[in-house]
Amino acid sequence: MANQLAESLPERTFQYQSSLPPLPLPPLESSLSMYLDAVHPFASEKEYKATVDIVRKFQEGVGKELHQKLLQRAKTKKNWLEEWWLDAAYLEVRIPSQLNVNFGGPAPYLEHCWPPAEGVFLQRASISIWHTLQYWDLIRTEKLAPQKAGKTVLDMDQFRMLFCTCKVPGVKKDSIRNYFKTEREGPCPSHLVVMCRGRIFTFDALCDGQILTPPELLRQLSYVKERCKGEPEGEGVAALTSEERTRWAKAREHLISIDPHNNTLLETIQSSLFIVSLDETKPYSTPENYTNVTLEALKGDPTIRWGDKSYNSIVFSDGTFGSTCDHAPYDAMVLVSLCWYVDQQIKATEGKWKGSEAVRPMPLPEEMVFTVDEKVCSDISHAKQQYLETAQDLQIVCYAFTAFGKAVIKQKKLHPDTFVQLAMQLAYYRMHKRPGSCYETAMTRKFYHGRTETMRPCTQEAVNWCRAMIDPSCNVKAKRKAMLLAFNRHNKLMAEAQDGNGFDRHLLGLYLIAKEEGLPTPELFMDPLYTKSGGGGNFVLSSSLVGYTTILGAVAPMVHQGYGFFYRIRDDRIVISVSAWNSYRQTDASTLFNHFSSSLHEMLHLATTSQL
Repeated sequence: MANQLAESLPERTFQYQSSLPPLPLPPLESSLSMYLDAVHPFASEKEYKATVDIVRKFQEGVGKELHQKLLQRAKTKKNWLEEWWLDAAYLEVRIPSQLNVNFGGPAPYLEHCWPPAEGVFLQRASISIWHTLQYWDLIRTEKLAPQKAGKTVLDMDQFRMLFCTCKVPGVKKDSIRNYFKTEREGPCPSHLVVMCRGRIFTFDALCDGQILTPPELLRQLSYVKERCKGEPEGEGVAALTSEERTRWAKAREHLISIDPHNNTLLETIQSSLFIVSLDETKPYSTPENYTNVTLEALKGDPTIRWGDKSYNSIVFSDGTFGSTCDHAPYDAMVLVSLCWYVDQQIKATEGKWKGSEAVRPMPLPEEMVFTVDEKVCSDISHAKQQYLETAQDLQIVCYAFTAFGKAVIKQKKLHPDTFVQLAMQLAYYRMHKRPGSCYETAMTRKFYHGRTETMRPCTQEAVNWCRAMIDPSCNVKAKRKAMLLAFNRHNKLMAEAQDGNGFDRHLLGLYLIAKEEGLPTPELFMDPLYTKSGGGGNFVLSSSLVGYTTILGAVAPMVHQGYGFFYRIRDDRIVISVSAWNSYRQTDASTLFNHFSSSLHEMLHLATTSQL
């Protein structure tokens, strides 16, 4: 009887958390052997020989000791990497987060119900917020179904970080404050923060325990809008979150020291469900060209986005939407899941509210006014200046390639993601006449608190194929054979990475344990080939498949001479956002996109003429 009962109950969001397997630690020799394969495309024979020597010495000497220490650590922690990854990848990083680390992007609603339109943005915002609050409620009541890959349950811990979460700057290291609780765990903050024209307001998203309806949310947003229209702009304290981390930490300490009430206001922002940014920009975008809305989402007005918040929902005055999110507490797939849910709900209701128009009596939004002095004003102005300079340097294009998509690629029995990755490799090779060290995100959520592993798409097989493609003496048969070898290699490496058998996180662990033990940095990490092949976060192509939905994001390149390359794959199209830094003359996002489009056509032609 108990068994039958268990089967009829829906799965709870977090019910499998304690039964997830620990994150594995691969054998040292397999990681080092994979590492040697990965550096090969970037090395001359002489360089490669030197690296083989360094790796051998490492494997027989200090590497062996470090690996033993890692094994000890893995015995006491269910995820040996978790804290280290958070610190090394996010919390100890000192460059400004908002443009360099955060991810953002366009909201997809303009593809069906909500093309750009004047005068409707507050109505649309209230409907979008309402659906977002329903999603918060699903997680809070643990009614959001646990995600799975096939039958394998995936870790859901990152979903706790979507709402009521904020990064807080520290002089040497930031921290994450998470105020979210499920219903069973206790009360959870339920207020929203709305930013408009440098001013900050807050109101509770619940009234008598019930989520405000769209007409009620509209009333609250309209009040904020009206207040901001007739009065001068605010101080723009939010701009401080776009500053270099240590400077922001010191500015925050000063802000708190001049008036303890400032600390209460910061706490209100940090613990809020999410931020709603009312942005007066009109980015007008189309389903073929999302460039403007992506640009504005990622590098718009810093006085109305809290760069450290896990979710800023941006409402533009032409009725389009975007978002920007701090990357530390979760990876993009969490936001993709939320946005896809909202997108589908809006589609199902044709973007309309069909419930009651009644508005219950409730308090009006309250303005949060910080006490500032000359130093704070000067800090704000410095933050804005450095932010705008960096923003002007960041180039982003976001286009849809509409000649074909997933359906045609799968017809050819090829993996759509690998197809896009190899097209990107070929595009980079054509444009820069050399292989591009590349990071592709591999998800490790089948393990307890798993996040990501690096999959390196620039394999020797991919480079051999790129060379064949630009060699006029190479025939179709040889090109096709080289392409298939590159496909197989990519698919194998991706499967290994998702199974926790990649090597990048393992190497990071070995590096960090040496640092923790106060040992000198092993020679392996000082080898020029380590950096040249992308090690230590030096990948010239930073790429990620955001999924097979309508949701897309964008990120800045990892390195000054690099590109950010995010994409989503639909049945009939592939939508790509490419970023580059204008100040690096040799890179150009539009040119890379054009090369990428022709690579896709060439590959399809190759797959078609050869009847794979």
